[in-house]
This record gives sequence, structure tokens and C-alpha cells, in this order.
Amino acid sequence: MPSTQTSVASQTDNLTIPVLLRRNATEFADKPALTSLDAEGTPTLTWGQLREEVASVAAGFADLGLRAGQRLIIMAPSRPEHLIADLAATNIAAIPCTAYSTLSSEQIAYVVNHSAAPIAVLAGREELDRWLPVLDQLPNLEHVVVLDPVELPEGDDRFLTFAALRERGAARHAREPREFEQATDEIKPDDPLSMIYTSGTTGVPKGVVLSHRNAIHEALAVHSLHDNQMHLSNIAYLPLAHIAERELSIYLPIVYAGHVHTLADAKDLVPALGRVRPDVLFGVPRVWEKMVAGLKNMLGGVPEERRTALLQANALLQEGYKLRSAGKEVPADLAQRIADTDETVLAPVRQLLGLDKLTLASSGAAALPVEVLYFIAGLGIEIQEVWGLSETTGAVTSNTANAFKAGTVGRPLADVEVRTGEDGELFVRGPIVFLGYLQEDGSIEPATDAEGWFATGDIGTIDADGFVTITDRKKELIITAGGKNIAPSRIEGLLKEHQLIGQAVAIGDGKPYVTALIVLDDEIAPAWAAARGIEDTDVAALAAHPDVRAEIDRAVEAANERLARAEQIKRYQLLTKAWTPESGELTPTLKLKRRVIAERYEPDIAALYD
Repeated sequence: MPSTQTSVASQTDNLTIPVLLRRNATEFADKPALTSLDAEGTPTLTWGQLREEVASVAAGFADLGLRAGQRLIIMAPSRPEHLIADLAATNIAAIPCTAYSTLSSEQIAYVVNHSAAPIAVLAGREELDRWLPVLDQLPNLEHVVVLDPVELPEGDDRFLTFAALRERGAARHAREPREFEQATDEIKPDDPLSMIYTSGTTGVPKGVVLSHRNAIHEALAVHSLHDNQMHLSNIAYLPLAHIAERELSIYLPIVYAGHVHTLADAKDLVPALGRVRPDVLFGVPRVWEKMVAGLKNMLGGVPEERRTALLQANALLQEGYKLRSAGKEVPADLAQRIADTDETVLAPVRQLLGLDKLTLASSGAAALPVEVLYFIAGLGIEIQEVWGLSETTGAVTSNTANAFKAGTVGRPLADVEVRTGEDGELFVRGPIVFLGYLQEDGSIEPATDAEGWFATGDIGTIDADGFVTITDRKKELIITAGGKNIAPSRIEGLLKEHQLIGQAVAIGDGKPYVTALIVLDDEIAPAWAAARGIEDTDVAALAAHPDVRAEIDRAVEAANERLARAEQIKRYQLLTKAWTPESGELTPTLKLKRRVIAERYEPDIAALYD
């Protein structure tokens, strides 16, 4: 299915990220570019100031010996120095790569050795504790830059502070200012821009190499698709190793000269929304799910009259949203009631949440439960679901305010084609498809066929209007002992629609029936229990409480009512501890590591089939 969007390919012919950065520093020199939400009192950098910082750090990296084509590993949360270091490497044609901060020491050794990175940039103590045990196993690593000066290891000249790097580079840049400009001029659109290591749900991570053309085409296509204006604001709170955050907080803002607010800890997002009131907000499904669960929980403490008004307003907006999603016209009288209700009842709620200025809310990385989508639409915030991968520089498809179908991931971006294979696998072709995977010898091996198609590994369908629906990952489909093919993500999504269920995994490959492992939401469940007079609100205790068990039974029954007989959950086990990337059951992008879960909970799973 070819794209229905207007072509943007010709606009990328002479553009690179350094060229756009120079444009911003010239045309929008005094516009805000970068603000830290963590370091109070730190001044906002304008685009003119940001480029000067990037130039100094780029000269510092060059002084340490970083050369074009070499990789730079960064392990740090979202903070200004992270973005500056990333862009500094880009401006001397080196290839920055952000590593997830949850990597183990063993995984760090693999990534650094595979990339042959000569320089790493680390935030502080937490990162050093992971790196120091394997430092002597990294023969190519020559320098380690530490952002937090108090954590600098003593007695090892491989280490230096970020401030020292910047000072060293500023002196070089002052001596040779043309060096930076010349490097900018020499970079070409199809040169490597950055690298992302896949989160490794099925095995060893792969180094995905993206080009300037990839990132800029993606940014221009998304920008034009949603008819965005220049100078939008956003909050960078997800790991910059995540392709969505990298595109939304590095490349898109450079295209439209936006204002990025960095936030080191995603748990601080809710108060940050009120401070920033962003124009753009992206969330993985877990972010939106927790937002909805929290709002529903808060409603329990609202006076009944006010609660009734809010729920009625939510239902009214949902009614209009569902009609438009189905391609139907909203009757004039209903449209007027929606407009009046939105202004009087829901606009103050959005303002209270810091979501009143949103022009684009989006979700990706996994399927968003449709009930979550509907509830947030009932607040007057319509989330545009997208679908994409690291290998496609982010979004391949997207819904829009004027063309959407709830439950789908929209239609292809400009100049992008999507088709299905014989087994339902989705293939993508177009300017957003990556250069290839980094090999150990430093070469880049393309991953497309002779006609340019990339096999995504996702299973899906394309309807007559071109809207794509993702059903599951090809490698994750459950085939029961009876030969039924079942998509576990649908089952898991239905379970997670209940506010008490934080995580779930469907089991059943090679088994006679489907079962599930269920984890309580460690934030919502204690509040839910306390509101019902349950004294011990520890999650482990709640997992055994009869009232909680009865509520989870109802949640499973509700899910089963919407599933085919072969998909229905026959038995489940309620677990006592949340899954996290740190505990190993989730990837850094919060996807299930099914193999790890299957091995770790083998006795529990076996008991479900006794």
C-alpha cells in the first residue's frame, strides 16, 4: 500500500542535521532550544548558544581523537549534556549511539566491543558502577567522559569530566573556527547519522545505523502530516536510545527549531507537564495506561455531583470520537453539545493536567488498549497511534486528526510503502528504511531485499482505506497444541484495560489452552485497596487478598467475553512483584521479554497446566 501523503523526498536532497543546526543558529538564534527541568537555575540555551556549545564539545572530541565514522557511546539520562554530546559527534561525522542505562556489565562489554567505540560519555555513579567491572575488557575504549565531576575516578587518565572536555574543545574551536564549519559542509545526506542497538527481545542486540536522510525525511513527513507549526515544545523523558525519543527530541526539533525540555526521570513527568504545558507529547502505552488508571482512581475522591458531570462529559466526547473513527458524520446538535461540554467541563481538567496546549499526542512501541484510547479521547485529547521500528527511523504509519481509525496505526507516511507477505508479515520500503546493521568489522550490511523491501517481523493487515492494523510479532505468535494461531498481545491488552492489572503475559505455545501470568499495578492497586478499607496494601499481600482475587477474576471474565473460545484464558497466576527492565522481564522500552519470563516462572506456568 503506497502512501497517500504528499511527497517530501525532494526536500531532503541537500539537508543534513549539521546544516539544519547551522540554519537554526542563524535564522532563529534567539529562539529557545534546550532547557533542563532537573537543574534549577540553569539558563535555557537558545539555538545560537546551543550550536556554540555543540561546536566546543565537537572540538573536544576531535582533540581526543574521535574521527569520522567512529562510534561514540553515551549512557546517561535525558539532560542537556547528553543532547550536546550527541550532536557534537554528529557534527564531526562520528556516529553517536545512546546505550540504555539498564544494560548489565556483560551487555555493556558486548555493545562497546561490537561498536569499537573509542570514547564513551557516562552520566555518573550509577553508570560507572556498571562500566568499571568490565573496563579492562574494552580494548578499543580510550577515553571516558563523566558528566558528574564529583564521580570522576581518581588515578586513571582515561577519565575526564565533561566540563574539561568542553574547555579543551572551546580553546581548539577558538583557534580553528573554520574546522567546525568545514566538517558541517563535508557531511552528506546519505552518510551515517546515528546508531541504535535494538532492545534484544529475541536475542543479541543489533546495531541499527541511520542516515541523515532517514531522520530528516521522517521528521519532515511527520511534521507535514500533522500540519505542525514551527517552534513546538516537548519534554524529553524517555531514554534517548529509544528511536521515538531520539526522533522527537533531537531530529524533529532541529527541523522545526523547537524547544526541548529534558527530564532525567520519567516518574517526574506528571508535575513536569504542568510546568511546560508542551505542544507535543509522545508516550509508550504504559505511560498512557498509568495516566488513565490514575485519573480513574482520582475520580473516586471527587464529590459525586462533580464525578457524575465529568463521566457524562467523557462519555459525550467518546461518542463523537467513535463516530468519526468509524468514518461517520457527527450530527450538528451532538457536535454543539460536545463543544459546549468540552469548554465548560473538560478544558479546565486539561489545564489542570498541563495538557491544554497539546497539538499532537501520540503513542507507539506497542499496541495501546482501545479503551485507554477512548477514555483519553473523552478528555478532549485524541492520541494518534503510530507504528514503526528502530530500523524505520520511527513511525512508518500514523493516524492523524483528520484521518484515523481507532485500533489501527494509521496509514503510511509520505513516500513510504507498506505491503503484507503471504504469512501476514509487513514489509516496508522508502526513504526512512535504515542503512543496515553494523558488523563487527565496522561495515554496514543492508537488510533489504533486491527491491528495497525490509521485513519488519510484525504481523498485520491493511484495509481498503490503507489503514494498517498490527496483530502481533511474527516470532511471538502462540500456536496451541490444537494448532490454533493466537496473538498474545490482544489477550494482554484486554487484561490491562482493568486498572488493577499493570502487566500480563499470555501463555499457551504448544499447550492445550491459554493461561496468563498477571502482575498488579504497584501504584494503583494499593490506592484501590485503601479506598476499600484493606489495611495491608503491600502488593505481595494484595495478590493473596480475596477481594483483589475476586476483582481479577472479573477482569479475566470481561476479557474472555471479547475473545474467541480458543483465545480465552482458562487459568491464571497472580504474581507478587512488578516486572521492570532492572529485574529483567522487560526491555528498556518496556516490552515483554517472553523468553526470560517463561524461564523465570517455569514452575508457576507448569502449575497452570497440572
